[in-house]
Amino acid sequence: MRENPLVLHVLGARPNFVKAAPVVRALGELGVRQGIIHTGQHYDALMSDVFFADLGLPEPVANLAVGSGTHARQTAALLVGLEDVFLAQEPDLVVVYGDVNSTLAAILVAAKLGIRTAHVEAGLRSFDRGMPEEVNRVVTDALADLLFVTSPEALAYLASEGVPPAKVHLVGNPMIDSLFAALPALDPAPVVARLGLPSRYAVATLHRPANVDTAEAARELVEAVLEVSRRTPVVVPVHPRGKARLAEAGLVDGETIKVIEPLGYVDFLSLVRGAALVVTDSGGVQEETTMLGVPCLTLRPNTERPITITHGTNRLVTPALLPAAAEKALADGAATPAGELPVMWDGKAGPRIATVIAAWLKGDNLAPASQAKRPE
Repeated sequence: MRENPLVLHVLGARPNFVKAAPVVRALGELGVRQGIIHTGQHYDALMSDVFFADLGLPEPVANLAVGSGTHARQTAALLVGLEDVFLAQEPDLVVVYGDVNSTLAAILVAAKLGIRTAHVEAGLRSFDRGMPEEVNRVVTDALADLLFVTSPEALAYLASEGVPPAKVHLVGNPMIDSLFAALPALDPAPVVARLGLPSRYAVATLHRPANVDTAEAARELVEAVLEVSRRTPVVVPVHPRGKARLAEAGLVDGETIKVIEPLGYVDFLSLVRGAALVVTDSGGVQEETTMLGVPCLTLRPNTERPITITHGTNRLVTPALLPAAAEKALADGAATPAGELPVMWDGKAGPRIATVIAAWLKGDNLAPASQAKRPE
């Protein structure tokens, strides 16, 4: 290892920025040389640039601006662009986050170039290979040299896939670190006033391929959300992915539906914090609502984050069941997590990850996650 090793973080989409911020900050405090590659997978300023400002992330050393496209075209562009940057920057470690195409591309390029890698949020599984994200998760974990796990069940999943325990570290959830840090700034009132919302409202975020990529699925989804809006107004920050399809299916501004552009990190979580209900198909939102104690209905047949159901406020529903489930959640009122928050959701995941990375860069021997004492 070089005397002054370089760590590069590859970020491509909103959840990546939120997870990376605590790690980047903690590594900086340890004096580790690092840089960010922004792949531009989320190319809209409201889906990416504003998150750098809200989360205090430094300017990226490269922005690939790959934009959208089919999985093959987007991943191909990422492979070419990332190879050029890695060859120019010569990192000693590449850190990837979550399960987006940028994560998959970065791990593949690094593996081919012989560059060591770390995966933050390793071991999550929906066991549904029909989800593009699930394919990305499995491939990324098979190739990563360091795997940082956010919840205990992931340890067993990785062990069953033959991942050596010495690579795996249970560290907690850095997305929750960012939420802890943002809590003092999360005030629903200004956002609610700006959007002209009543005191009771729901928030919906919808972008998964299974929900928006076909006219039939989008129509079924929109009809269910419109039915919910007859019980309480629904505000929908529309992800660029599926925007046109959802509009064609009838998701347009009306008396009880407010369709808006994507919000920045602080504004979005402020909106969620004040909501009576959240309807989503996003993985990260399931975690954020668990932390905030907001009822969450997830429009998916499965989740790679089951801890949000067993320890949180989340429930899986189909579009057909959504209106009744929403009515019950609204009648029950504010949710509270079932007992304590999930293990290590304490705002200290970033420093734990940074400690492991800094020790690894120095060549220190690290105990396997299954044997090591949990970091404080």
